[in-house]
Amino acid sequence: MQIIGCDFHPSYQQIAWLNEETGELREVSLHHASGQAQRFYAALPRPVRVGMEAVGNSLWFEKLLAELKHELWIGDAARIRSLAVRRQKTDRRDAQHLLELMTSGRFPRLWVPSVEQRDLRQLLLHRHKLVAMRRTVKNQLQHLALNQGLQRKSRLWTRAGRQQLRELPLVGWTARRRDELLELLDQLDSRIGDLDRAVDEQAAQHPAVGLLMTHPGVGPVVGLAYVLTLGPVERFARGKQVASYLGLIPRESSSGGRQRLGAISKQGNPWLRSLLVEAAQTAARLEPELRRDYRRLAQRKHRAVAKVMVARKLAVRLYWMLREHQPYSPPPAVRMQESPSHSVVAP
Repeated sequence: MQIIGCDFHPSYQQIAWLNEETGELREVSLHHASGQAQRFYAALPRPVRVGMEAVGNSLWFEKLLAELKHELWIGDAARIRSLAVRRQKTDRRDAQHLLELMTSGRFPRLWVPSVEQRDLRQLLLHRHKLVAMRRTVKNQLQHLALNQGLQRKSRLWTRAGRQQLRELPLVGWTARRRDELLELLDQLDSRIGDLDRAVDEQAAQHPAVGLLMTHPGVGPVVGLAYVLTLGPVERFARGKQVASYLGLIPRESSSGGRQRLGAISKQGNPWLRSLLVEAAQTAARLEPELRRDYRRLAQRKHRAVAKVMVARKLAVRLYWMLREHQPYSPPPAVRMQESPSHSVVAP
């Protein structure tokens, strides 16, 4: 078997490869624009195993290896770097380091979603970006309205509010900016509506998403994003690992019997984490147990901390719903005893 350690860059890649049959070890730099890399991998006799760090803009390379029937391993970049002992870092050393990890059985391999799953992620990501653009447009229009003494907050986006915005006595470039922003807002609303319908169709085709949507605050977008990001839930042995995977656990620097906790690590998918925080705000209004936890922590700490706490609880709940194949069931009602400091579960 040919084993290759690949230090991938957008314009070129540095590789170190080993032929296990002959023991031959070689190194070479392959450029992408000239087609050198494509010709090199096409000429290799199978079987071939390629190891590389998880990087962006490498989808074309992954598809190339799949078409050539070569095996690709993608590794955790942070763990790969932490396993490097020497402080000298070059492309050659990186390729050699990847090859050494693969041959020694220490390569930190990651789960990689399928091509179909990646394409569905693009649907959700495209919608997410358009929603962010719409939010920017709305903020600009709110600013124009406030400068003219029109303060309607969320009611500005009703039919009456938009009519008032169009009738504001603006002149020159200010009027043009108002008109073009309103036109852009209408276009974004239309396109986001189309994407919402596409998300609903895709969510209906995934039973796991329908299972998650039984929880208050979880809709098609959050449910589909959760399923596509986590992949097989069997990868995680417990809910704490899911929270860590999403970056929803605190940083920790404890030593000598003293525990020091900080803000959340954010070592995970920022897009899904933001969706969970948004869903947590709705869940905290609709779900009794989460509402109690949110209010308690918001009074003791801060509302922002309480939102993240609810997002973490929600992420763990969704994991167990998938793991046990059980829909959401509301918690039992709680009634107060004579003493206001105690509560019991109603029979």
